[in-house]
Amino acid sequence: MGSKVYFMNLRSRSPRENKITKLRKLFETAGFGDFLGKNDLTAIKLHFGEAGSEGYVNPVFVRQIVDKVKEKGAKPFLTDTNTLYSGSRKNTVDHMETAILHGFDYAVVGAPIIIADGLLQENAVEVEIDKKHFKTATIAGAIAQANNMIVLSHFKGHEMAGFGGAIKNLAMGCAPSKGKKAQHSTRPVVSEDKCIGCGNCVKVCPEEAITLKDKKSIIDKNECIGCGECMTVCPTKAIEINWDTEIKEFTEKMTEYAYAAVVDKEDKVGYINFVINVTPDCDCVPWSDASIVPDIGILASCDPVALDKACLDLVNKAAGNTNTFLNEHAHDCKCGEDKFKAMRKNTHGDIQISYGEEIGLGNSEYELIEI
Repeated sequence: MGSKVYFMNLRSRSPRENKITKLRKLFETAGFGDFLGKNDLTAIKLHFGEAGSEGYVNPVFVRQIVDKVKEKGAKPFLTDTNTLYSGSRKNTVDHMETAILHGFDYAVVGAPIIIADGLLQENAVEVEIDKKHFKTATIAGAIAQANNMIVLSHFKGHEMAGFGGAIKNLAMGCAPSKGKKAQHSTRPVVSEDKCIGCGNCVKVCPEEAITLKDKKSIIDKNECIGCGECMTVCPTKAIEINWDTEIKEFTEKMTEYAYAAVVDKEDKVGYINFVINVTPDCDCVPWSDASIVPDIGILASCDPVALDKACLDLVNKAAGNTNTFLNEHAHDCKCGEDKFKAMRKNTHGDIQISYGEEIGLGNSEYELIEI
């Protein structure tokens, strides 16, 4: 039996069917109100977007979820964790300022922001999961302590994970720096032939593990924490990992962390994926490239694996947009083919689905129900 995944398209021809009204209906139809109790502390997990990016979930949409949670008598708060890399969300002060600048202030969303891992990522708990890669996982305190959670994810591509949806939002987004480092076990290397000495990697490295010598980047493996930001900003793709040996393990570790984020909240988590502005990169980068496919819709489920699988299938079935990263790197990608793998052939985003099912995070079989 497949898990139920609810889908709303983006068509609107009257006030009764505008996106706000349809989103509130999606919340109700998916049954999220059933696990919300009076005075419950409800985490609304989302990504506030890196400064320079505009691909994050619209704060006006977030307000609808906040209001629905309040209608059930619960107490919502918006939350995310600080980043492993340097940027506009490295600590709680910068993170909250970025969130407010992106429209997530109380006047718009109607809920306070609590950065889940504390001022300097010190608020964390160990969660037992007893899986292949991790016996325990480190999860941000405010997320672990919340009574229940609504996870709002912008569905898009990712440099290492292939794609980012509910599973990745749980995994990286619910972990403090210790947990992020545990997932990022990869160690990049520099191809001297490709390196142009631009210094972009030096600027973004949070551990100052990269230096320039004779106009070539050098990575100190003893200092590198494997966050992968250097790979993201390298214009010539001179920095890479050993894709054959490391990326599958990375994806499995990430999926185990997603499991850890919700293992203590059985039947108390709802997921909404926004398959809108499907950019080729994560919202962690300080830009937003053109969407690789036309906007598809908004989907909801109580099963993150089924939800991500449904979103992946819908993106793959869609026609690709022209003049995009997809068209540039895989101009012959056909409808039905894996668009994320076409953009980045070494990624294995499908492992999020298959391994997520294997460890009990969810079900890859789903029933798509349009509302």
